[in-house]
Amino acid sequence: MAVKQTAMGIKDSELILNPDGSVYHLHLKPENIGPTIITVGDPDRVSAVSKYFDTIDFKQHKREFKTHTGVLKNQRISVVSTGIGSDNIDIVLNELDALVNIDFKSRKIKANLTSLNIIRIGTSGALQADIPVDAFLLSSHGLDLNGMLQYYPIDNIRNKEFEAEFCKHSRWGNKRAQPILVQNSKAIENKLMSDRVLKGITATCAGFYAPQGRALRLAPQDTDFLDKLQSFVCNGIKITNFEMETSALYGLSKLLGHQACSISAILANRANGSFSKTAETTMDTLIQYTLEKLTNQ
Repeated sequence: MAVKQTAMGIKDSELILNPDGSVYHLHLKPENIGPTIITVGDPDRVSAVSKYFDTIDFKQHKREFKTHTGVLKNQRISVVSTGIGSDNIDIVLNELDALVNIDFKSRKIKANLTSLNIIRIGTSGALQADIPVDAFLLSSHGLDLNGMLQYYPIDNIRNKEFEAEFCKHSRWGNKRAQPILVQNSKAIENKLMSDRVLKGITATCAGFYAPQGRALRLAPQDTDFLDKLQSFVCNGIKITNFEMETSALYGLSKLLGHQACSISAILANRANGSFSKTAETTMDTLIQYTLEKLTNQ
């Protein structure tokens, strides 16, 4: 769906720029990012990625959004922290797109659009008992269970057959945001896959506790939610894991014309209650693996 622009371009209230000309939340200018973007949740994980760059030529940190840009094997790469949740992905994806596809001086959308390669390196919890902790899992699809994508024109990027089967199986109520299934970028998947990596559908939840079936002092409204996710099968395919960002990354990337893929370290297995004893080592190994695959000529 095309955006209507005025003769004066996108209004100041819609495309918000800082006094130095940088985009509002990320505090970045177009020249500050590369064509390949790695996203991580934790700002402290940015340096865990960029320490493997051959050179780092730019650093910025604003709120939870931290960016390092540099060169690895002659490829310019940026690593950006998003914080937690689909609402933050909404900010990051829209502002990254603005950096490459909107002329900040004229405030108009460029005639020739740029497609970024966006790779999320994250952590996730497994839903199936046969997925071991410390495994690497690539998300073939993101199953949006949080409602953020409902604010966008999603009809051409979703899988209504899968969604209907899931709603029927889980007895999904009409008062909840309806699930949306979005596929990854097959081109990036092909770069990242190997016999070291599992693949499956990743459910993206609205929170960490009740939205993922956890109970501390508050019990989830749907006490069978975890069982419903674990037992669902559509055309022989199961939901393998869940987290809080992937479906938003896939959906917005599809809508904006970018290539996105998410690969996660499995740190918890909800089916058997286990948690990684070597989480930091596992993440470091995943980071090195991903960088090697992305820069392998």
